[in-house]
Amino acid sequence: MANTFLTLKTIARQALPRLAENLVFPNLVHRDFSDTFSSLGDEIQIRKPNVLEARDFTVGNEVQYQDMKDSSVTVKLDKLATVDVKASAIETALNIDDLNRVFIEPASVALAEKINAEGLELYKDIPTYVGAAGTTPAAISVMAAARKQLNIQKVPVSGRVAVWDPEADASFSTLDAILHAEKSGSTQALREGSIGRVMGLDNYMAQSVAKHTVGATGTPLVDYSSGYTKGAEKIHVDGLTTAFVEGDLFTIAGDTTKYTVVKAGAISTADQDIDIYPALSKNTADNAAITVVTSHTANLAFNPLAFAFVTRPLYNPDGEGVAAYVTSYNGISLRVTKGYNAKLKESAYSMDVLYAYKTIYPELACRVLG
Repeated sequence: MANTFLTLKTIARQALPRLAENLVFPNLVHRDFSDTFSSLGDEIQIRKPNVLEARDFTVGNEVQYQDMKDSSVTVKLDKLATVDVKASAIETALNIDDLNRVFIEPASVALAEKINAEGLELYKDIPTYVGAAGTTPAAISVMAAARKQLNIQKVPVSGRVAVWDPEADASFSTLDAILHAEKSGSTQALREGSIGRVMGLDNYMAQSVAKHTVGATGTPLVDYSSGYTKGAEKIHVDGLTTAFVEGDLFTIAGDTTKYTVVKAGAISTADQDIDIYPALSKNTADNAAITVVTSHTANLAFNPLAFAFVTRPLYNPDGEGVAAYVTSYNGISLRVTKGYNAKLKESAYSMDVLYAYKTIYPELACRVLG
């Protein structure tokens, strides 16, 4: 019989702070949380945070008013991270330390890794980039390039962050500019291997930074007899050996704008329709050559308003032999469930989180290729 001290409430309240501590990406972006119960697949409306620009005032001139647009976007709660285990090890735990070791700690870490990884997949929505594909960022100049690109994109300076894969993090952590931080009175870099704030970016490491495998190969060309006009969001391409995939980066001859593929149609022989972001910045001729960026690690530099992390508490399941407890903390909700399978005559525990991500302002981010 299970120790009465080890209740679902105990598990949930011990697990959720650990989960929150292990999250990286959700803690760096705009959060949307309410205590409204939801189910997987529900569509909800979230308000887009306003982005305003500070301007100079010239005496004698009238001020230029900016629109305060209270807009919203639809987000589908399509992610359910779950850890499910048989009850034997949990129910034989004699105290909370045992329970932490066999279930709470490993389950919390596993959930956090999955939630981080899903968020970092949003790189596919970001067309602008700096750095060299296949080369690990290893110099302060790479951070400076990211800063410059964000400045060009007029990204608000406040709160800018960067998320690096372990290889880039290790390279940055050994740079003289960071190792010699003790000269300014701080030894955090030496004691913790922390990159800290450099070039106006708060820098973080995430083990689940995405690696993009390029899809398109061959000699891709724009394929439309009369060409495409400025503003087109879908183009037809031929000359392919393999198809474009979501997240592929490319430029078009005669156009310096960087584009990403946000939706890839099926390839037919050597032809394919692709949806792109941003829309074409200028008219594009038929047979214009397309240059595709090769496979790369998709480190990210961004303002928190670029992305949103949305989470809602899950409904308690109904049914005989099912018990659940839902708790929320720091903008995230966790459900712990105990069920019994009468056919198999065994109990099981489940720990799960309902959430979604949404790119809100892709113009507030850039990739740093590695």
